[in-house]
Amino acid sequence: MQNKGLRTFLSIVIGIIVFVLIFTAGAAVVYLGPWLLGGESYVNGPVDCPPCADSGTTSTLTESTECPGCSTTYADPSGSTPAEQQALFAPFWETWDLLHENYVDQPLDDTALMQGAIEGMLASLGDKHTSYMTPEEFTQANESLEGEYEGIGAYVDVSGDYVEIITPMKGSPAEAAGLQPNDKVVGVNGEDVTGTPGDLVLQQILGPAGTDVILTIEREGETFEVTITREHIVVPTVDYEMLDNNIGYVALYTYGDNTTEQLRAALADLLSQDPVGLILDLRDNGGGYLNTAIEVVSEFVGDGVVMYEQYGNGETYSYEAIPGGSATEIPLVVLVNEGTASAAEITAGAIQDLDRAPLVGAVTYGKGSVQNWIALDNDAGGVRITIARWLTPDGRQISDVGLTPDYEVELTEDDYLNGLDPQLDKAIEVLLDLVQ
Repeated sequence: MQNKGLRTFLSIVIGIIVFVLIFTAGAAVVYLGPWLLGGESYVNGPVDCPPCADSGTTSTLTESTECPGCSTTYADPSGSTPAEQQALFAPFWETWDLLHENYVDQPLDDTALMQGAIEGMLASLGDKHTSYMTPEEFTQANESLEGEYEGIGAYVDVSGDYVEIITPMKGSPAEAAGLQPNDKVVGVNGEDVTGTPGDLVLQQILGPAGTDVILTIEREGETFEVTITREHIVVPTVDYEMLDNNIGYVALYTYGDNTTEQLRAALADLLSQDPVGLILDLRDNGGGYLNTAIEVVSEFVGDGVVMYEQYGNGETYSYEAIPGGSATEIPLVVLVNEGTASAAEITAGAIQDLDRAPLVGAVTYGKGSVQNWIALDNDAGGVRITIARWLTPDGRQISDVGLTPDYEVELTEDDYLNGLDPQLDKAIEVLLDLVQ
């Protein structure tokens, strides 16, 4: 647990999470559909509009409210005819033919041209969370949510000019090599990766366990090389223990296939020891599945809307807490930081808006959108497409803004190097004040 505090020097896996986050950022909310929350449905909608961020209400919506986001007019592309589409794509096929007839280095790789065309089409949207994944990337992205892969073990953001470290995993080769949050990968195996898409750089960093990769790292204006031996990485999901003063502590690292089951087991063990309160640590959690986010927050929130999902056609769905959570009454404090993203922000945002518990730490990453991962036919890879934006129970849209903690506490580099965790210390202080 304390090691996680050390790792929280910043804010979705070198070699793992192409939901990288998220992220991507880290962390993505991966869409599984309202019907996958199991049993009785706790998804309502569509409703006209979630509450406006400044309305101060979380009541059930029965009529449209005056939210600017609810009056958007959306174009209907369904009117395109085959003839119109042929005319639209004529320059594409003309360019295709010109390349094959004139390009100096022949023959051309048609598969690479096709993949590049898809990448360019999705990049034209200006949404870093909507992108193409090659067959290898798509497979690895899904494996990362299953909890195992081969690489160096770090959460990364591939959406910027360079692959950027969000945080190394606990006990990973990346941590042993001294990688830190905000480190940028500017070279791999001696080759400059400037201008190379982050997803492609990620492929170079991944590799079989036991092999080495040399990363050129830029940190605070200086560059240096580090050699890291790849390993078989088992992605941590839940960690928990009893702290001094009879406080239960549970940390979530991702929102994957087994997170809910492991969280419930951890809570059952902690609660059997009759703690005075709980600390939920969501620092450096890059997110994951949307349905897992609803299940997790429902362990701490007894009822009410925990999230709104707003689609491009104006439809909005409300997600309610699933009854039966095991920790809905016990005093609670939630730790967040710059690495808290996506599904983890859904949990923290609901807990904050519903006044269930205070947030302690640093402003979160700010990823307020939902992606659907779709496999293309004939094993041609996959696309991740932003299909909706999500809002907190109070109607806040947090993209590029994040959640501001009730108690902001900085964790400095000196703290990191000296094994100190002032954010956790503050969370303990706040919790003890709550239970007095």
